[in-house]
Amino acid sequence: MTTRYYHSLFIALIAISLLFTGCKKDFLDRTPQTSINPKDFFKTTTDLETYSNGFYEMTGMTSLGPGTNDLFSDNISVNLGGSEADNMIRGKLTPVNVSVLSWDWRNLRRINYMLNNLQNVQGDQATINHFIGIARFYRGIFYFEMLKRYGDVPYYTTVLDANDEAALYKAKDPRTLVADSIRADFEYAAKNVKAAGTNTRITKWASLSLLARFCLYEGTFRKYHDELGLQSSAGAFLDRAVSASQEIMGAGFSIYNTGLKGVDYQKLFTSTDLSTNKEMIFYQNNSQALNHSNSTHYVFDWQWSISKSMADTYLMTDGTPFTSSPGWDTKPYVEIFKNRDPRMATTIMPPGFSTTLGIPNKIRPTFGGYPQIKFYAIDPVAKVYTEFTDLPIIRYAEILLINAEAKAEQGTITQSDIDQTINLLRNRAGVSPLNIGTANTNPDPVLMNMYPQISSKGVLLEIRRERNVELACEGFRYADLLRWKAGKLLERPTQGMYVPKLGAFDVTGDGVEDIAILQSPDQTAPIANLPDAVRTKLVLYYLSDNSFYLSNTTSGFVMFPENINTPRSFIEPKYYYFPIPFQQIILNPKLTQPTGW
Repeated sequence: MTTRYYHSLFIALIAISLLFTGCKKDFLDRTPQTSINPKDFFKTTTDLETYSNGFYEMTGMTSLGPGTNDLFSDNISVNLGGSEADNMIRGKLTPVNVSVLSWDWRNLRRINYMLNNLQNVQGDQATINHFIGIARFYRGIFYFEMLKRYGDVPYYTTVLDANDEAALYKAKDPRTLVADSIRADFEYAAKNVKAAGTNTRITKWASLSLLARFCLYEGTFRKYHDELGLQSSAGAFLDRAVSASQEIMGAGFSIYNTGLKGVDYQKLFTSTDLSTNKEMIFYQNNSQALNHSNSTHYVFDWQWSISKSMADTYLMTDGTPFTSSPGWDTKPYVEIFKNRDPRMATTIMPPGFSTTLGIPNKIRPTFGGYPQIKFYAIDPVAKVYTEFTDLPIIRYAEILLINAEAKAEQGTITQSDIDQTINLLRNRAGVSPLNIGTANTNPDPVLMNMYPQISSKGVLLEIRRERNVELACEGFRYADLLRWKAGKLLERPTQGMYVPKLGAFDVTGDGVEDIAILQSPDQTAPIANLPDAVRTKLVLYYLSDNSFYLSNTTSGFVMFPENINTPRSFIEPKYYYFPIPFQQIILNPKLTQPTGW
């Protein structure tokens, strides 16, 4: 939208015909009434604190909120809930049916309203600047989201007047202006927001983290998206990602590591108290006493599972690729977890995993067979809607990954850098350390195939692997693929577990068959000779139900009919952006669609 800056959501909720049969200009342009009069309210630093507290509710509306899955990305085999991104690359998304909620500017108005009304505030200037920094932090977040989705967008630093036609109906501002403005907001926050304070609030370190995250995103996006013609400016963003992350690395944070390997990693996502965890830069505090909860039980076996390509990404504990081990591609489910990076078995359900009463859960081939368990807390008081675990929002591990990747992209990374970043994460997990020389001499051919833009830089490939493994299911993967110009990975048909033949299989690791995959209910020959005690307890799946199929008809990888019926196709550069809702183009003809739309 353009003014209306704050009217998009309401427009979407009124009769859709209003958008096409005409609309009353005075109604659409009317400035919303606010209960806060700036002349009476913005007078003290307490007023600023009270008002800025409202910004925290925006956290969960953006990618800054706690990520608990990788929808939509190549890390997911199937998602029954669907997504806009999936619809897009299947050719189903258009400017007419794209969500109008994505062009909602009300939060920006709230932020700018405070920033535009500071003239009467009295108090300590450092404290005033602190709260200005909080506001600018959230404005940076707002526009970071818009930049990722649309590229060029109108940029506003003021609350619009309903009579300001030039501003209301302006054209988009270029990516360079928007990106520089985002960086300036994060820079201001990093300089002025106080370092001291609880890690459930925005601090200097959270601000520096977002600055580093943004600069890595923009630097790599410009480097790999040569169609923008901005490659010459990529290095400045990458250098700032390095310096910002380096400053955080000297601030006393550390990787949570008690020597328990996968258990330590798992506790980051299932703990009811992260307040003393030095890996947390910013986290969401949930409490049963305060009735603050989350719904992370949804991650387990509800609508999606992890993909085979993600499962294959985890290294062996000796640091060698799983995909270089003999017979890796046809190993059964119960075998693939052996001698693997312990983070795998705390992200993907391993054989023997039990949620209740000690009864092992059975995988579902209809979802691909690799259920997500990361963030799933086994808690007898938990229900689907009420889990009281704390959730990481920014953790130190991400900062180490930013530092390593930015240095590798700039060609300055050393073994010492790797030891201070990537190898701290591998050490926690119990995986052999990364050696630059070995990685560059013997780059993983599977990763080279995934990222053809990288030539002979095995260390950068391994850093990307480590990022995907360490941050799996935390909501980073889709944006990572976009900034690396690796969208073509999203069009590959996803795969699940390997099935050697039709019949019954042990999936709990006790040697007894638990599930069976058959052609149809009347073709039971593959299980006819099993003991009655085993056969009667089998969970049966039939290919004739058409919820999945096997890549070699009666054997092979679990795959999904939707990828045949409506195959994915990633059109470059079009699908690196979403379309602006058509209604907004009608309201403001100066708006133009992103490239390709």
